[in-house]
Amino acid sequence: MLNGKSILITGGTGSFGHRYTSTLLERYDLKRLVIISRDELKQYDMEMKFKKNKNYSPKIMRFFIGDVRDQARLKEAMRGIDIVIHAAALKQVPAAEYNPMECIKTNIHGAENVIKAALANDVGKVIALSTDKAANPINLYGATKLASDKLFVAANNMSGGRTKFSVVRYGNVVGSRGSVVPLFERLISEGAKQLPITHNEMTRFWITLQEGVDFVLKNMKRMQGGEIFVPKIPSVRIVDLAKAMSSKLPLKIIGIRPGEKLHEIMCPSDDSHLTIEFSDHFVIIPSIVFFSRKNNFTSNSIGEIGEFVKQGSEYNSGTNPHFLNVDEIKKYNNRL
Repeated sequence: MLNGKSILITGGTGSFGHRYTSTLLERYDLKRLVIISRDELKQYDMEMKFKKNKNYSPKIMRFFIGDVRDQARLKEAMRGIDIVIHAAALKQVPAAEYNPMECIKTNIHGAENVIKAALANDVGKVIALSTDKAANPINLYGATKLASDKLFVAANNMSGGRTKFSVVRYGNVVGSRGSVVPLFERLISEGAKQLPITHNEMTRFWITLQEGVDFVLKNMKRMQGGEIFVPKIPSVRIVDLAKAMSSKLPLKIIGIRPGEKLHEIMCPSDDSHLTIEFSDHFVIIPSIVFFSRKNNFTSNSIGEIGEFVKQGSEYNSGTNPHFLNVDEIKKYNNRL
């Protein structure tokens, strides 16, 4: 599928970019793999890391210093690119609450710039990474990602069918930078006397980096353009996560942080009339009509068949039928 292709990853020096890059180099014979991000030190560290990879080649892997806020730089970086994975984002919920305009510039204006650069270069496919926080958002980060999702879906009406745009939405990535697992690991290693919990009933969807990467790769095959892909993944109770990481330390309830939800949603009930269930994932189809084509989203490009969910149903981390217990969380976290 990807052999001989040129791929660009925005925000490619993050947790997802590292795992995605290693997976692509291991599985495919790429023409080019372009990493574009703002931080030259992270790019240097990433290059040093991947030079040790047996599949690394400087002819294949390229690094561009650039910002998704800079449309001209994106247009330069996307020359000759077949597929774009848009992973760049400001994603820390409390930071976004206190720095709203910076979050808007990166997550909304940046999405617009990615779309315009892709259209200008006739890129074949664009997949944008989203978040469960974009469903019924109550924080600024989620609101910006919802706006971003809408931009990528609507972009299919701007492409004339040449470029296909889709979105992948999933939950908390186990062990990603700035997430709760590295925080607990650091506190435990530093000899903390207790672990901070925002609320004893809080739940989250749970997915490993590799599962996220594999889901994106699978959806490159599935996509027709305009879908929001949502994986079926387990939930965890944060108190169980803390127990799985340290059964000895007591928990301290510190209160819900600015912009934080008790439970996350990936498929809102308000979108149930647009939600199709497949064996291992959901698809939220566009609410708008595409002028250049008509799609039957109940079947995808690889022949999988789905059906619409019941009206009013919701995919919620608090009511998810699949919860991990403490032992299962330990095993899950060991898969990092």
